[in-house]
Amino acid sequence: MGQLAFWKPETKQAPSVVNVAQIPQRSPFRYPGGKTWLVPYIRTWLRSLKRRPSLFIEPFAGGGIVSLTAAFEDLVDHVIMVELDKSVAAVWKTLLSDDNDWLAERVSSFDMNLESLRGELARKPKSTRMLGFHTLLRNRTCHGGILAPGSGVLKYGENGKGLRSRWYPETLRKRIQNIKFVRDKITFVEGDGIEAVRKYASDSKAVFFIDPPYTAAGKRAGSRLYTHCQLDHEELFEQCKEIRGDFVMTYDVADELIAMAGARRFHVDTVSMKNTHHSTMQELVIGKDLSWVNRKVQDPSEVR
Repeated sequence: MGQLAFWKPETKQAPSVVNVAQIPQRSPFRYPGGKTWLVPYIRTWLRSLKRRPSLFIEPFAGGGIVSLTAAFEDLVDHVIMVELDKSVAAVWKTLLSDDNDWLAERVSSFDMNLESLRGELARKPKSTRMLGFHTLLRNRTCHGGILAPGSGVLKYGENGKGLRSRWYPETLRKRIQNIKFVRDKITFVEGDGIEAVRKYASDSKAVFFIDPPYTAAGKRAGSRLYTHCQLDHEELFEQCKEIRGDFVMTYDVADELIAMAGARRFHVDTVSMKNTHHSTMQELVIGKDLSWVNRKVQDPSEVR
């Protein structure tokens, strides 16, 4: 087992907390547990590999910021995004299809107010693209971007702007349309994340970024945040043993997870992050070789 190092890097080597405001925002989602803060480390990891990955697989795609970064910055040959949630899947299917322009236009032209939001969401979606539009509406206007049942809409938001505090139609339109430039590099699969690991584990040229719902070790956050939160974490770890290429897995720091990683001779480390309340926290990183963690991280402002 790799030693768990509660890493306190020097500023010139790697920022203790990444400034997410300097990282290109590629995803239209405002996603709970999003990994924007991890992007500089993912760049460092992928560039540290001895050979360029032919496949980059994200089995629990969610907001997809890591996959989009890998595609936009040409860090891999091809990206496979996997997501089980039907509503989230509808967004990705629409973004990566010829309905991209339709979605961009619907977002740009929607008159956001409580009455129009309730009226739109009261209509049952009759197509994948309409379900995708409704999902984005809920994602951008519910507390914390939470899509799980029971999540309510913003009342006050930032600076008392309410619903409009997270609804930036022109910004979202640009993000949606920009995805057209890389959609040929991305394959989306609506399905089970563990099955995706199992399917591609034998490919030595494939790498995995694995960010499962945080429900291991008695954590409840995942059950509050995600519709599909039940996951066999032991089985996921077992499947990761079979990966011939490389992988990076992220979790909350917990002794149980460290023990699960150690039992399979995975290495563990921590990196610093800020949560939605701007509190600095430690995030557990698990992989075969984490020597890249302590390398210099590229200034996010240098990448556009």
